Amino acid sequence: MTDERTDIGTETPKTAPRVRTIGAGEVVDALGQGLSDFRAAPLFGLFFGGVYAVGGMLIVLCAAALDVGYLSYPLAVGFALIGPFVAVGLYEVSRRRESGTALDWRGVLGVIVAQRKRELGWMAFVSLFILVVWMYQVRILIALFIGLRAPTTLDGFVSVVLGTPEGLMFLAVGHVIGAAMALVLFSLTVVSFPLLLEREIDFVTAMITSVRAVVTNPLPMIGWAFIIMILLMIAIAPFFIGLFLALPILGHTTWHLYRKLVASEGKDPEDRAAQPAPPQAI
Repeated sequence: MTDERTDIGTETPKTAPRVRTIGAGEVVDALGQGLSDFRAAPLFGLFFGGVYAVGGMLIVLCAAALDVGYLSYPLAVGFALIGPFVAVGLYEVSRRRESGTALDWRGVLGVIVAQRKRELGWMAFVSLFILVVWMYQVRILIALFIGLRAPTTLDGFVSVVLGTPEGLMFLAVGHVIGAAMALVLFSLTVVSFPLLLEREIDFVTAMITSVRAVVTNPLPMIGWAFIIMILLMIAIAPFFIGLFLALPILGHTTWHLYRKLVASEGKDPEDRAAQPAPPQAI
């Protein structure tokens, strides 16, 4: 039997998704639900977390092999920006558990493959674009604060960054800019990825909905962004090993937080009231 998510419709909703107001309690509740999903389907979580972790390892190893080891830290930080796209499979696992649909590898992976024909692919492009911009601004800051003859090895680069006033200034300015870019990407993607997985909607509307969710709930959402940052920093530190656990927890939680932030299509009383009346027969 074909899973319902692989059957792509052609109609889009006539009204924008409605954003709810939540509190810190809903974020904690979503985190608990995310942990429950991970415990219930650990193999899926470890698989997608492993894909993410191995990808980060390969990027850093390639940087070292190409004699640009000094970019290892910026690459590791920037790599975290594409986490929402990698977590799509985890959103699908949570969606299936929520709806009572059987969990199987063919169905979950099939839904991921089906996204190549949908708007979610454009959101992946947005994430990659911001990653590229992040790396370009790192190179510019290195040239401005450290100079064009920056050490090419990671050890030498760390010595310059931590042992010179110019290096410390580079570190401070870089982290401020990085935090601003991460906040922008978080606002654009925290709701849009799960929304595009579940509904037939254009990616621009999905991004606008995501930003509305953050603006409507600034304190809970900034708190959630802070939790993501802390968990990813801890997970990346031991050569990305921690991502085996951190990504599935964050991914499952994001799905449940999305459910709390965006009213279900056609199921919420206010949504039904907003739907246009059917045409009357003449």
